[in-house]
Amino acid sequence: MSIRWRYLEYQFVVSPTEPTPLELLMHGIPSGVRIAQPRWRPAADVYESPTAITITVEAAGLDPDAIEVLVFEDAVVISGERWLSPPDPEGHFHAAEIRQGPFRLEVALPAPVDPNRVDARYELGLLRLTMGKRARGGTR
Repeated sequence: MSIRWRYLEYQFVVSPTEPTPLELLMHGIPSGVRIAQPRWRPAADVYESPTAITITVEAAGLDPDAIEVLVFEDAVVISGERWLSPPDPEGHFHAAEIRQGPFRLEVALPAPVDPNRVDARYELGLLRLTMGKRARGGTR
C-alpha cells in the first residue's frame, strides 16, 4: 500500500526529544504525580546506501490513510495516530504496553534527497520510506 507524502523546500530543525518523566521528577515535579507524555515515538531505522536513504518505522496497527509524511531538505517528519479497541468493552487490562494516541517522529537526514525520487509504502506493519539521494552539485 502506498503512503502519501509531501516535499517541502525549506530546512527543518529536528527538535530535541521530550523530557522523560524521570527527568521531570529530577527538576521539581512532586513524587507521586504521574506525567503522561502527549505523544509517543515509534521505533525507526535509518539506512543509507550510496544512492538512497531508507527510513523504516514500526507502524503496526496504524491506518495508512492517517499517516502524514513531510520530507524536508534535511529531515523527515512522520506523524499520525494509533487507537486500539479492547476485545471486549466489559473486560479490563492487566497489562497495557502498546502505545496509543498521536505520535510524531522527526528524523534528521544524513544527506540531501531528491524530491522526485521518493517512495513510501506500508507493508506488514512497517512504514518504509525510500528517498533517492540528490546528485552532487544538484539544484534544489
